[in-house]
Amino acid sequence: MLKLGVQTNNIIEDDCPQTGFATLKRAGFSCADFSLNRYLKNTDIYKSEINQFFSQSIQELESIFYPHKLGAEKAQITINQMHMPYPLYVPGEDKEINEYLQEVVAPKSMALCSFFQCPYIVIHGYKLARYWGSEIKEWEQTEKFLDTMLPMAKEMGIIVCIENLYDSVGSHLVEGSCCNAAKAAERIDRINEKYHAEVLGFCFDTGHANLLGIDFEDFITTLGHRLKVLHIHDNDGRQDLHQIPFTFTATRENKSSTDWEGFIRGLRNIYFDAVLSFETAPVLSAFPEEMKETVLGFIAQIGRYFAERITKNRL
Repeated sequence: MLKLGVQTNNIIEDDCPQTGFATLKRAGFSCADFSLNRYLKNTDIYKSEINQFFSQSIQELESIFYPHKLGAEKAQITINQMHMPYPLYVPGEDKEINEYLQEVVAPKSMALCSFFQCPYIVIHGYKLARYWGSEIKEWEQTEKFLDTMLPMAKEMGIIVCIENLYDSVGSHLVEGSCCNAAKAAERIDRINEKYHAEVLGFCFDTGHANLLGIDFEDFITTLGHRLKVLHIHDNDGRQDLHQIPFTFTATRENKSSTDWEGFIRGLRNIYFDAVLSFETAPVLSAFPEEMKETVLGFIAQIGRYFAERITKNRL
């Protein structure tokens, strides 16, 4: 049986993390995606409002997160993946801010991932194709940044995962970084060979893929074993809403706006055997607090449905 996971954001509170992890366990989850990005939010980064959370020493940060680690262990929840704060480069921003993001936030995020004994950390590659003129130049800058982290990843036994992203140009959605599965697969293989270790993998984000009309089955099948973690959520095809799967329909006949059948087929094709992890934190703030555990239980039930379909009749 595939394992089920969900974001810690909007569930785990710093003042009593054990309570939130216990809630996850009761709801039917055994894994969690630790939302490290909640401690330095992208909305603040884009406004140049950089807090000093990551300026604390590694020892101070570990002290802050020790109750989270203990709470997860007591609830028998595995922190199987983590999301690094993003973006890690803002075009046109002060040099000091971009250096802080890359030279302080990123390495300390890696250290915290190791502290949690978490095997995967997801990053956002640079969304700079329209600034630098091509996707190739954009990737060159992303790879240059990766080369500052991957030695740490090799030493710590962590796999850094790049993610398929979208971008906005005026009122239009366009492809961001890592939206070509064949290129991603080639780059991952080349970099892992360079480091003589599996230090780079992929995170497939269903919501981002839906916004761009990506063929789920083809993309996942092309990635194959390189696909390590998932961000499962739904939207209406126009906004990155991070809602519960099957929430939106494309027609009055109630055909889902997201290709969940292609998602299932793709994961079946590659014999995916890791964690079905939901990136649905915004959903929880839409419901009354009293319904949080019920909503989480429903998300876990959808996860069990996916798991059954993915593994059905699989040799």
